[in-house]
Amino acid sequence: MFRSLSPRIAFFVQTIRTLSSSSKQQSSNHVETYELPQNEFSTFITANPRQKKPRKTGQTEIRAAYYSVMGKRYLEDILETMGVYVDSLKFAGGAFTLYPQKALHEVIELAHSHGVKVSTGGFIERILSYGGGTGYKNAESMVDKYLKTCKNVGFDIVELSAGFISISPDDWLRLIEKTSSYGLIPKPELGISWGAGGGVDENALQIQSSPERLISQGKLFLKHDVPLLMIESEGITENVEPNKWRTDVISRIINELGADNVMFEAAEPDVFTWFIQNYGIDINLFVDHSQIVQLECLRQGIWGSSNTFARILIYTFNGLIITKFSLLTSSYHEYIVKGHLSKKNVLVTATLIYFC
Repeated sequence: MFRSLSPRIAFFVQTIRTLSSSSKQQSSNHVETYELPQNEFSTFITANPRQKKPRKTGQTEIRAAYYSVMGKRYLEDILETMGVYVDSLKFAGGAFTLYPQKALHEVIELAHSHGVKVSTGGFIERILSYGGGTGYKNAESMVDKYLKTCKNVGFDIVELSAGFISISPDDWLRLIEKTSSYGLIPKPELGISWGAGGGVDENALQIQSSPERLISQGKLFLKHDVPLLMIESEGITENVEPNKWRTDVISRIINELGADNVMFEAAEPDVFTWFIQNYGIDINLFVDHSQIVQLECLRQGIWGSSNTFARILIYTFNGLIITKFSLLTSSYHEYIVKGHLSKKNVLVTATLIYFC
C-alpha cells in the first residue's frame, strides 16, 4: 500500500520544497509557530500548530484569584503544565489588594517567568469611585497613585472597564493616555449591559448601550493605539439563555473592529466552544484558569464535544503552509508528512488521504 502512494508523497514533498524556496523571499510575513511540549505521544499524534508567544491572535487570558484562591504553588502547577498556552493572567474584583505583599510579588514574578503578562482586571472602577479627578484632597490623584503602584508591583496590563460606573469617551481616552504614560498597557473593556461585572445576577442587568456605541468607542480607542479591547460577555452570552445569545453583536464587533483587535470573555465551555467553532482557533478568549486545558484541547483539535470532535481544523497560506487536512470516514489510510519552511523553523503538518 505504501509503495503505491509513494509518487503522491514525492509530489507533496516537492511542493514543500518549492514553497520553502519561495518563502525565503517573504520572511517578513511569516507567522512563527513553536513545537508543542514534547512527550512520548508527540511522535505520532498531530495537533493544530500554535503561534509563538507573544501572540497577536489565538491569545488566552485566564482568571486569577476571585472565585478561588491562587497563590504561587497553585499557579506554579498551572504554568508548569499549561504555561505555553497562557498569554495573560487577570485578577478580578481587586483580589490582588487582599494579598500579602510577598505572595502578590511571587505570583506576578512567576507569571513573568513563563512569558505571561499580568492584568489588574477592572479595579479602576473602584479607584475612580474614590475620586480620581482634580478634586481629590491630595495633590497626587488616586488614579496616579494606583497606576504608579501597579507599575511598581509589576503589573503589565490595566483593564479600563466601566460596567458599574459612567464615564465619557473623552474621560476614557484620558485614562488610556495616563495608563500608557506609566509604561502600562491599557485594555478598555466594552459591553452592552449596565451593571456588568463578576458575580452580577442576571436580574440586575439592564441593557443600556447599543452595539453601535460599543463599536464606535472601540474604533476610537484603536485609533489611539490600544493594542487589544476586552469585550464584556454580560448580556451577550453570559446570563443569557443559549437560544438568545447576541451572536449578531459578536458578528458586528468582529466585522467592524477586527478579530485581531478584540478579546471575548468566554468563561463557559459552551461559549468558548461556540467561538472556536464559528471563528477558528485564533480567536482571542478569556476563560477561567480551570478551563485552560479544555480550551487548548479544542484549539489544537485533539478533543471536543460531540459537535466538535475531530472537526476543529486549520489551513493557512502566507508564503508558507501550515495545514492539517482531516476527513472522517470508516475506510481510509493517512500518511503524515512534516517539514519546515525556510529558516523560520515553521512546522508543516499535512495529512494525505488515501481511500481503500
